[in-house]
Amino acid sequence: MTTTVRDAAFDVLRERGLTTIFGNPGSTEVPFLAGFPDDLRFVLALHEGPVVGLATGWAIAREEPACALLHTTAGLGNAVGALATARVNRAPVVVLVGQQDRRHLALEPFLAGRLEGLAGEYPVWVGQPVRAEDVPGAILRASHEAETHRGPAIVIVPMDDWDAPADEEREQAAPAQVRRAAGAGPATVDELVAFLTGARAPAVVVGAGADSREAWSALVELAERLVAPVFQESFGARAGFPQDHRLFAGVLPADRPRLREKLAPYDALLVVGAPVFRQSPYAPGRLTEPGTQVAVVGDNPDEVHRSPGELAVLAPPAAVCRELAERLPQREGPAPEPFRPPPAPALPPPGDPLQAGHVLSALAERLPREAVVVEEVPVDRPELHERLLAREPLGYLSAAMGGLGFALAGATGVRMALPERPVVAVVGDGSALYGIQALWSAAHYRVGTLFVILSNGGYAIMDRLAERRGEAGPWPGFDVDIAAMAQAQGCEGRRIAEHDDLLAALDEVVPELATRQEPLLLDVAIAPTPTFAP
Repeated sequence: MTTTVRDAAFDVLRERGLTTIFGNPGSTEVPFLAGFPDDLRFVLALHEGPVVGLATGWAIAREEPACALLHTTAGLGNAVGALATARVNRAPVVVLVGQQDRRHLALEPFLAGRLEGLAGEYPVWVGQPVRAEDVPGAILRASHEAETHRGPAIVIVPMDDWDAPADEEREQAAPAQVRRAAGAGPATVDELVAFLTGARAPAVVVGAGADSREAWSALVELAERLVAPVFQESFGARAGFPQDHRLFAGVLPADRPRLREKLAPYDALLVVGAPVFRQSPYAPGRLTEPGTQVAVVGDNPDEVHRSPGELAVLAPPAAVCRELAERLPQREGPAPEPFRPPPAPALPPPGDPLQAGHVLSALAERLPREAVVVEEVPVDRPELHERLLAREPLGYLSAAMGGLGFALAGATGVRMALPERPVVAVVGDGSALYGIQALWSAAHYRVGTLFVILSNGGYAIMDRLAERRGEAGPWPGFDVDIAAMAQAQGCEGRRIAEHDDLLAALDEVVPELATRQEPLLLDVAIAPTPTFAP
């Protein structure tokens, strides 16, 4: 028998203790309510204000989330005042709001609602699942949001979603349980200790939320206690672990098949300061193999609440990891094979263009340990991760959102804030054009950042993605003299096409990066990278 979204949603309600549902039903809620299970209780109120009021009183008295059911626009609109009361009273209420049938919402049929912003700023969270299969996970996340932020969390559900088949192969986009703590007392980490002690082959995944000296120190101690490999999250804004440590295992791939393969040897994953797991191209199947369990530690509620796993701890990562390291027994066994950067590529034949690897290898050989690398090279990011390892906190910085235009300005701001640290921005030519005006500020305020532009003459990342579809895009290449654009803004710019010229420029500027007071841009002509695997 096929499990429906409604069946899976009822299971979530049971697991979260939301077995009493307060409501005033309408037609959009009939698919949810008709044939209501005997083990759940429906409490009728004659207006939506009392619906939410009843749920608010229940939540306050029981000190746990309650559930309310509202009818599309009219029901949610009638309940706004009561939702405001729930928010100010810090009452965790999960609010299910009905919506017209998804299949003709584009035509705005009768009873279709523009619901997302209708309650204004009073909800602590509003979710509109993009697929019917995502409804159970959205309800689970709403319960966490309501409890963490102490207020009403709304899930909008089109009426036909309830009868859709559930996606039993996919994880729900929320942890099964969330533990919340202001610190790292014994009770906070008891379950994590049990989780890791019982593991046959644990591994650690770190992210931007662990990029601090305190967190790095605690994670090194923890990883060495576990003798466990430490992976960096994909598309992370910052590095969460010293990448020259013998237990560092590299950056995780950003698609499900390769991610499953990479993590298959491990039965327990401790994810620290990162969501589970940042991905880019869609691929079917689960994130991990069925035998792999996941626990999450972080202080960002949004990341924690959307992370599938058996357990999540919402608390300061450094403190929790320090406590874990002190309480876990020392594991025995061989250390995993350390991550090793690839060898530098062979020099190009005379007349052939440089490759990204030539530039990145030359930087890796010369940059001091304390350098900050600000990255914005979409097609060459995987190779940059392999060659330019973060060896100190804030050693790596990227725009995790994925939009272009951050690196030139971001690197300038970092150097202004930390004038004693060498700062290098490694940027694609297409990316640079989205924020080229930042060079004026760097020059005007005498900010000694080194900007290294990998100029491949187009949007190489777009070319590679189009090729995966067996097609070519309509966008042309471009040949922009970025060195001249830098000079026009008062920033020294040099165009480089030869390997010897590249090495000479780096040998000149890198030793003085910590004290340099003028920016320099190296516009390095390279061949487009022919392959791409995020």
